[in-house]
Amino acid sequence: MSFILTMIICSATSGECLPPFRVDKFYKDGYDCMVDGYKLSLQRTEEFGRADINEHKIYIKFGCNEDKSNKTPVSSKRIK
Repeated sequence: MSFILTMIICSATSGECLPPFRVDKFYKDGYDCMVDGYKLSLQRTEEFGRADINEHKIYIKFGCNEDKSNKTPVSSKRIK
């Protein structure tokens, strides 16, 4: 099972968020994904800088979800 990290950057001042973006990396489990999510959020926060973060009230949300792109859907219908 692998996980994908999706991040969203928002401004509380404008009440808007940029479209979600997926980090181009697969994680072996939820723990590694979460740790990287916090690291990347800190990195982005430092890139924006104190002035922009405070002026625009920028915040970052992220989530780790199981990658289901390679899974075959299972139907609940019985085959006779």
